[in-house]
Amino acid sequence: MAEKVVNMYDDEKRKIYTKIVLAVLFIFFIIFLNPCIQVDAGHKGVVLNMGAVSETILDEGIHFRIPIIQKIKLVDVRILKKETKAAAASKDLQNISTLIALNYHLKHDRVNELYKTVGLDYEDKVIDPAVQEIVKSVTAKYTAAELITLREEVSIGIKNGLDLRIQKYFIIIDDFSIKDFEFSQTFARAIESKQEAEQLALKAERDLQRIKIEAEQQIATARAEAETLRLKNVSVSPLMIQLNAIDKWDGKLPQYMIGNGTLPFINISPK
Repeated sequence: MAEKVVNMYDDEKRKIYTKIVLAVLFIFFIIFLNPCIQVDAGHKGVVLNMGAVSETILDEGIHFRIPIIQKIKLVDVRILKKETKAAAASKDLQNISTLIALNYHLKHDRVNELYKTVGLDYEDKVIDPAVQEIVKSVTAKYTAAELITLREEVSIGIKNGLDLRIQKYFIIIDDFSIKDFEFSQTFARAIESKQEAEQLALKAERDLQRIKIEAEQQIATARAEAETLRLKNVSVSPLMIQLNAIDKWDGKLPQYMIGNGTLPFINISPK
């Protein structure tokens, strides 16, 4: 009877140990082998079978994988922003520092190819070198002054060059801008001096035009005054005096004769 009790006790212990071992194995399987993988929103999952990139691309959600054999690499396919500073020389050999900003995204159905050929550090391997090379190529076609006045044309040239360069890596440019052109201090001072000289020249031209107009006005005034004075000094003939008097006469004869008895305004010369 005692032996039977002992055997029952041993069986119970073995069952407990078995459950513990199974629980440990389950926890190990879940935590360390991790058979489930979650692909977050805005991401894709690249499946690696024993290190080799497969054709399978996982969408958002929970997915199962074969532990040890399969690994999942998450790739961000949202619109991302990248700023790169590039040094170049203009056509007239001025040193230019350009800050380029672009928004881009990865082609969703080709992220496995991107991972296979480049990896996840594509910004350092693809985008930055492309920006450096294209900026040097485009700015070399323009003088420093043209880079300022033809900024939109330069921007289009750089964007088109980048599109051709990085699209083969399945990187799509959504937006592009040149945030800043920085010139050497010598050239910057030369631009400031030129602007100051142009402003002074414009001011001098306006002053000269104003002085010219004022002089013409003074000359015109002097001529008018001289003409008025000349007209005042012109001698008036006796006939004009008589005509003026006639205009003012009321038509009545005087009651008394004056002098030799002649009528006013009638001057009859003897024969």
